[in-house]
Amino acid sequence: MKWGISMRLVDANVILRLILEDDRKKADDCERLLQRAVDGKEKLFISDFVIAEIVWVLERTYRLARKDIRPKIEGICNTPNLVFQNKHILQEAISIYEEANIDFIDAFHSAWIKHNGMEGVFSYDEHFDKVPGIGRKEP
Repeated sequence: MKWGISMRLVDANVILRLILEDDRKKADDCERLLQRAVDGKEKLFISDFVIAEIVWVLERTYRLARKDIRPKIEGICNTPNLVFQNKHILQEAISIYEEANIDFIDAFHSAWIKHNGMEGVFSYDEHFDKVPGIGRKEP
């Protein structure tokens, strides 16, 4: 699938500057960029990996709690006119991430499994056992 030459990927650091407001000028620039997307003047794409990186940085570097990370990611996902690879999966993943208290990537895979009708996962990671409907088996 081609996304289009007029669309640009937004890197995690752009969203992080906006969320963290650790550099006022950059945060303002990022806010204006997203507003242009909301207004239909820019076509912006955010990949699953960008969201995963944002979660990781907020959790590991800035020590934010999951309950504080979740609304930030939901806010990004609910921004009008932003294009996502798997928006519905990301939205479920951030919910699983907080509620089941598991790593975001495991939460994403759990949501992926559910949305794609898979039987489950082969894994030694018992975190998957915290997610209802995910059948984990060891190889």
